[in-house]
Amino acid sequence: MELLEQLIGKNGLVFSFFLVGGIMLLSFWISKKVLNKKIPGVALAILVGLGLAAFGGEKGVSDIPIFAGMAVLGGSMLRDFTVVATAMGVNIHKIKQAGLAGVIALLLGVTFSFFLGVLIAFAMGYSDALSLTTIGAGACTYIVGPITGAALGASSDVIALSIAIGVIKTIVTTIMTPLIAARIGLDNPHSAIVFGGLLGTSSGVTAGLAATDPKLVPYGALSATFYTGVGCLLCPSIFFLVVRAFFG
Repeated sequence: MELLEQLIGKNGLVFSFFLVGGIMLLSFWISKKVLNKKIPGVALAILVGLGLAAFGGEKGVSDIPIFAGMAVLGGSMLRDFTVVATAMGVNIHKIKQAGLAGVIALLLGVTFSFFLGVLIAFAMGYSDALSLTTIGAGACTYIVGPITGAALGASSDVIALSIAIGVIKTIVTTIMTPLIAARIGLDNPHSAIVFGGLLGTSSGVTAGLAATDPKLVPYGALSATFYTGVGCLLCPSIFFLVVRAFFG
């Protein structure tokens, strides 16, 4: 055991990748085999991560020596790198294919989700602009929430709450999409683009459309992908200034 602890201690980041990979593998297996893909594997993995964080200290599970590498893997440097790496794969021609409807849906979706999240946070008793903005950003996606919170300097509990709201949104979107698709006319590429732009949660939209009609997945995922980027731009800047103007 001492040899194992020394080996992990010297290769903390590598062990962190191994641990996260194992959690992802198990989560996707449970999603596919046990839950019949009704809940995305990535949502389950995030719930596991939140649960593990409860066993740690001020910095979460990384306070435990054997999991110290998680502080680097979950730090701002690698987080921002993944966001940039995702953006580098964007094809400008595919952006044009989304059309004006996709752009309008993106802006409306991010704005509506954010301010709905702000109202929910206010109803929960939060009154400072920083917490309201972070939780509102989490209502956009569980990625926009922590990025916004880190940029503004929000507390860890508020950031965790923003992630939880985003996960709930993903789960609800996944389950409800195939149930309401026929009623809202979600049966063609154009409506899928608008749908992805309005909701934005890539995991939920992709899983929901896959359960509705697999042919619609690329169109919904296209606009949903840009939703995160738009949210990361607007929430810690313009939206924060708007919220601060009202709540000080």
